[in-house]
Amino acid sequence: MAETNDWNAKIIEEFRANAGKVGGPFADAPLTLLHHRGRSSGREYIAPVMYLADDADPATIYVFASKAGAPTHPEWYHNLLTAGRTEVEVGTQTYEVTVTEVLGPDRDRLFAEQAGRYPGFAGYAEKTAGVRTIPVLALRRV
Repeated sequence: MAETNDWNAKIIEEFRANAGKVGGPFADAPLTLLHHRGRSSGREYIAPVMYLADDADPATIYVFASKAGAPTHPEWYHNLLTAGRTEVEVGTQTYEVTVTEVLGPDRDRLFAEQAGRYPGFAGYAEKTAGVRTIPVLALRRV
């Protein structure tokens, strides 16, 4: 767990030092810093995650609870659904968003679009096939 936290801390630092741009596996990918509070612990966390912008609604981005294809959902997914609102950092902006899970055909369409742009997501779906469906959350600027 400490290695993950160190890895995230380095990405967060690089993101903030470079107006939302980072190198490595996230080079040229749309990245947001997703703030969330632990449901049980009450601790504040920040998770760097890739997002998909909504072409028709610039106030909305979508995030994918892939957890790199792990068999369980990431904690931030549960935390965000419980809270219903959070803050995100996109580029140099920090703003509040509402959180809504996208279901059914809309979820499938958005996930397919993300997997088409970033094939790693298709690999995550293969790893989770028969175990879980990777959730998609809509984050809408308040």
